[in-house]
Amino acid sequence: MQYSEIYAERIRSLCRKRNLSINQLANMSGLRQSSIDNIVNGRSKNPGVVNLHKIAIAFNMTLSEFLDFEELNNFSFDDDD
Repeated sequence: MQYSEIYAERIRSLCRKRNLSINQLANMSGLRQSSIDNIVNGRSKNPGVVNLHKIAIAFNMTLSEFLDFEELNNFSFDDDD
């Protein structure tokens, strides 16, 4: 799994757990729906910390909480070739 796929799945998973659509997440985060669509569909490989921070806030999380999950913590850049 690539790095961008890991945080894309994190967003999809949190949306499912909170029963949110991508459109609702976009409204809550202040980002355009197309921006979030690009992240979760893999077109945006590096969305930037500001966008991830806005998404985290929409989930009522800190950026640290949003990024602190097993799949990301166990990711090895050496294996991403």
